[in-house]
Amino acid sequence: MRFGVNYTPTRGWFHHWLDFDLDEVRADLDSIAALGLDHIRVFPLWPVFQPNRTLIRPRAVEQLVLLADAAAERGLDVNVDGLQGHLSSFDFVPSWTTTWHRRNLFTDPEVVEGQAAYLRTLAGALADRPNFIGMTVGNEINQFAGAPHPDPDPIGPEEAGRWLRRMIGACESGAPGRLHLHACYDAAWYLDGHPFTPEHAARIGAATAVHSWVFNGTAQRHGAEGAATERHAAYLVELSKAWADDPRRPVWLQEVGAPAPHIPPDRAAAFTEATLGHALDCPDLWGVTWWCSHDVDRSLADFPELEYGLGLLTNDRKVKPAGYAIAAAVRAWSERAPRPAPRTTAVVLDPGPGGTGRAGCAPGGRYFEAWMRAAEHGLRPAVVLAERAADAAHLAARGITEVIGAEDVG
Repeated sequence: MRFGVNYTPTRGWFHHWLDFDLDEVRADLDSIAALGLDHIRVFPLWPVFQPNRTLIRPRAVEQLVLLADAAAERGLDVNVDGLQGHLSSFDFVPSWTTTWHRRNLFTDPEVVEGQAAYLRTLAGALADRPNFIGMTVGNEINQFAGAPHPDPDPIGPEEAGRWLRRMIGACESGAPGRLHLHACYDAAWYLDGHPFTPEHAARIGAATAVHSWVFNGTAQRHGAEGAATERHAAYLVELSKAWADDPRRPVWLQEVGAPAPHIPPDRAAAFTEATLGHALDCPDLWGVTWWCSHDVDRSLADFPELEYGLGLLTNDRKVKPAGYAIAAAVRAWSERAPRPAPRTTAVVLDPGPGGTGRAGCAPGGRYFEAWMRAAEHGLRPAVVLAERAADAAHLAARGITEVIGAEDVG
């Protein structure tokens, strides 16, 4: 089990790449390591690293390696997100894909080749570092593929799958054998018609990433202290397993946080403790990476209000209540190292032809609410697709001994 954090630099946020200061980075990493965490997720800004399609700045790549080496000195492993892409409501795409050079991010041959070269370069630069976990293709880059993005690059599911395989292949060619994966926001699981699908998330790459944010309607419907709010991350972990071909495929809870006002600040530590408790009860969980390390400096303008206070530490590196909760969870796990028992009861999910029933899996949806009722009744439910509900070999491989219909959950 891995415990980490998404690294948000205290000085300049992700704009720190423009004025890279290794001493400031080291101080940030010291404060992260002091919580007992073992890895960070790092975000190069794509336009800063690749300002022209055929120019990947050597100095920027060198700075990324310096950051990774500084992390290693503090016992921290590093995962690198390549295509940034989208961060905290801001888009960072290079000028060679916009305005006069407007081209589809997922289908234009030259853009795709440029992206592949970029990911291959970053992976190759870190391939010999023992603390390099692997690449994530990009941070929730599926949000560029459709609504509600104001200027989307429309594609279909086949094009999305082809693009993802090309990007994962580029990461693998740069650093063979590492844990390379991609990450979608929850439209892949919850939004009918979205081109990035549960099959893509659960079958492409070395692990499945889930990003759990309760401002998606969960907290609004169930409240900050609601059982469904505290179990949302565990639900996404289990939901993802239904589509995986490998019954032991690792699932990475790669983003989860306590967003105010949906989770009031005085509730953040309790929410953190409860969310971790339920998520750590999921078999085959690779790890948890909290969002995020440090609060955003309020001198920076135009962020949504909830983005400023998500850190486990303040902007001057003081530990917050949620940070203490994470540190306590890490200590408790290291002392006990419990292995979660299989989830023997599965609630059957019929997603409809071509995944047309994804909305039922979303907060307020028929399946979501049934699963949450089962969890509240103490069933520790798994999720199994209707097409696999009678597959004895599949059920046995996952340790499932009983299947129940969503309509049968009282």
